Amino acid sequence: MAKDFKISSAGQVEPTPLWCSARLTMSIVSFLGFVNLYALRVNLSVAMVCMVNQTYVASLHDNSGSNHHIIAKGTVNDTGENYTTVDVSGGGGENSCDSISAGGGGNGTDTLEDGEFSWSKETQGLILGSFFWGYLLTQLPGGWLASRYGGKRVLGYCMCACSLLTLLMPIAARTDWRFLMGLRILAGICQGVVWPCMQMLWGCWAPPLETGKLAGFCYAGSQIGNVLTFPIAGLLCKYGFDGGWPAVFYVLGAYGLLWFVLWMFLVFDSPAVHPRISPEERHYIEYSLRGRSAVGGASRHDKIPWRKILTSKRVWAIVVTNVCANWGTYTFLTNIPTYMREVLKFDIKKNGLLSSLPYIGFWLAINVSGQLFDFLQSRGTLTTTAARKISNSLGEIVPALFVIGVGFMDCTNPVGGVVLLTVGVSMCGFQYGSGFIVNAGDIAPRYAGIIFGISNTFGTIPGFLAPIAIGIITSEQTQAQWRTVFFICAGIYTFGTIFYLICGSGDLQTWARHELTLEIPPPLLKDKDDAMLKSRPTNNKDGGLLSSAEQNATLEMY
Repeated sequence: MAKDFKISSAGQVEPTPLWCSARLTMSIVSFLGFVNLYALRVNLSVAMVCMVNQTYVASLHDNSGSNHHIIAKGTVNDTGENYTTVDVSGGGGENSCDSISAGGGGNGTDTLEDGEFSWSKETQGLILGSFFWGYLLTQLPGGWLASRYGGKRVLGYCMCACSLLTLLMPIAARTDWRFLMGLRILAGICQGVVWPCMQMLWGCWAPPLETGKLAGFCYAGSQIGNVLTFPIAGLLCKYGFDGGWPAVFYVLGAYGLLWFVLWMFLVFDSPAVHPRISPEERHYIEYSLRGRSAVGGASRHDKIPWRKILTSKRVWAIVVTNVCANWGTYTFLTNIPTYMREVLKFDIKKNGLLSSLPYIGFWLAINVSGQLFDFLQSRGTLTTTAARKISNSLGEIVPALFVIGVGFMDCTNPVGGVVLLTVGVSMCGFQYGSGFIVNAGDIAPRYAGIIFGISNTFGTIPGFLAPIAIGIITSEQTQAQWRTVFFICAGIYTFGTIFYLICGSGDLQTWARHELTLEIPPPLLKDKDDAMLKSRPTNNKDGGLLSSAEQNATLEMY
């Protein structure tokens, strides 16, 4: 016999325990999935540092004017030509931090620990940015597929394919950089469906007052993926098999395949199709989401309100903020290891460890903000709209201020640079825990996958523009050039904050509401009063959700 669940006078069902629940299991497995997602995304950012012949790159843009002799290993450059040594001459530089540094002595000769490939900064930018060319293509299709067929299979199969592609990347890199670039595009296509699918899944699984906890913890996996990938990839580069850097791709690709098996066994599209969920938890989730969600999102025969979606300023608030936030996120994501090496002058082993520090803070901020703003909403201190706007503003304005400070740090104050970078990136987590990232589920949970697909389609554009732009701006690897990168980032963050404050909302939109008949099985009904309660309407005569006052009046009637 199932246990009873209680419904308050305000029409809210009391939650079932979170521990050992199906929704917590889904959050944990999804968390591990996002670890996998970002590990496969950023692995090349760290591996690139030890794949590339830094001597060759330095020789292309060395304007220091000092008598500087560089000894390098034999490698192959962009065009396939053999490259062995470089002798760069000139007069004094801007400061000691502008010289090529790899732990060499002060005798004017540095031996750089170079990789196999002589790829220019522009070529590196193309390879790093190519992932997002593919990522852009499947955002909207991913949301549509998730809304029609559920997110489990679409997400699972695509991540399995991405893991297989990752295992092939060392072979591709040693064949031709264009081959590697092609595989990165395909990996981006596979990963493009993940966020829209996950939005749709949480639209069916996360009760409104648990969204920050469940979805926030899940999305925090993205930052743990960064935290783990940077130091692990750094160590594998230095000590791994097959020359070091290929081990990065082999190890992380294998992890992705193991996670795929776990995902397919433990995750389901909705509580209604979960074979092991308890009746109490299933009906707690379904009652909490009444009028807001349908199993699997929009049904295959439903008409999607495209015009309403595309003309909604609430939707465009998410889209614009996504673009601005992602410019900053991708600036950090793909270039922190490079910044650590070129400006702060850390070697690859220390680089990997320090590059992970900002993402430890990012992970903490996601979880803290999700818990905090869920609590404030449950106490009635903040509305959903206020919670989203405050959290999102903290996640963009604070990073904008700190990133300006980062622009003035160099190798004479590396600790200051790491501290500012860590705090700035950490605060970005407020966007994920209770900011624009979870906002699609507020305004239209039934179409959350589609809305996030639209949003992330535009939000992906900085993913391939930022690395190319940064590669061009920092062509000479100077502190002044990196300062320009960070100033641009701060300006974009600020614009996104202002736009979201003006146009954003956390309220369910009228075009996203739908009629829902809630069935509560007999074992969960305590008496004839509860039997009458199960047929209590949740929609008013105009098709909108009943207000709290209307729900109370209806309860009194019954």
